[in-house]
Amino acid sequence: MYLCCLPKYTPSPNVDFNQLAKKYRTEIAASASSCVSTFIAFPLDSVKTRMQAYKFRSFWDCVTQTKQTEGMRGFWRGSLAPLASVTLVRTVSFSIYSKSKQVYASMLRPVLGENLISPPNTLNKPCNPIYWFLAGATAGGAITFIACPFEFTKLSAQIELLMLRSKRSSLDDPSHIRKYKNKGTLQGAKDIVKARGLLGLYSGFHLHFVRDSLGTAMYFTFYEGGKTLFSSPEGPSPWGIAVSGGLCGLLSWILIYPVDSAKSIYQRDVLTHQPGQPLPKRPFRFFNRRMYRGLGVSMTRSCILNSVFFSSYEYIKGRVNDFVEE
Repeated sequence: MYLCCLPKYTPSPNVDFNQLAKKYRTEIAASASSCVSTFIAFPLDSVKTRMQAYKFRSFWDCVTQTKQTEGMRGFWRGSLAPLASVTLVRTVSFSIYSKSKQVYASMLRPVLGENLISPPNTLNKPCNPIYWFLAGATAGGAITFIACPFEFTKLSAQIELLMLRSKRSSLDDPSHIRKYKNKGTLQGAKDIVKARGLLGLYSGFHLHFVRDSLGTAMYFTFYEGGKTLFSSPEGPSPWGIAVSGGLCGLLSWILIYPVDSAKSIYQRDVLTHQPGQPLPKRPFRFFNRRMYRGLGVSMTRSCILNSVFFSSYEYIKGRVNDFVEE
């Protein structure tokens, strides 16, 4: 009986949700697509990390041992951290990349001339890859500060059982891992902070920074180039976007993979040694076979993840535009 006395809610005239959605369509599309693609590809990421940090006879040996000792849930062990971090990191990364493209393009056009370089979202010209690369490197370097703690926590959770077993046998023989109660991603992060302090979450930051700066630069350059190559006069087709997404993930990972392996090995050494204990010195050999352990599964994972990601990203971004215009 008192409902008639309540004032009727009307949206504030100063808030235009359609315009907000259009303004932040990049962030909306990136965050939604990240959740979907990360969840689908996470088991392959888990196998990749295990193969980098420990020696298995083959991909299927790693898969079989993981399933036998940890069950199907083991393939998603530590997924909470990357689901949160990848969503945040991709959203921030795409936002920084989009804005950096504008900045670098405006800086380079007076130097190189309008015949060689064009603004973003216009007809591409020969020198556009320069600002794609620079903008990608800027985004990759910036997101390292956000991603490093999440990735270190994820790696800790993924190889936790292997570390427990390694206390009793060789690091290079990950068999006979006993089942135990998973302590969870958040507890793993707390344990790292308790043992090494807050900065302990940034173990391996230097390698992570190199990997993400170069990797993201190549990632966006390959994607923009592929999307241009597979475009028709009407614009990029869905299959062209999927292929470009898959190829950009594939090619960038092939080139940056040894750095990623060095990061995983370094972080494993941090986790398997007491705080203050000297870490073993491992020379970085770019063409060493060990640095390419798990490359096949990583290439497959990256191809699937980025194909799904960019397909859903471009679709959602387009739907936001259509929704605003309706």
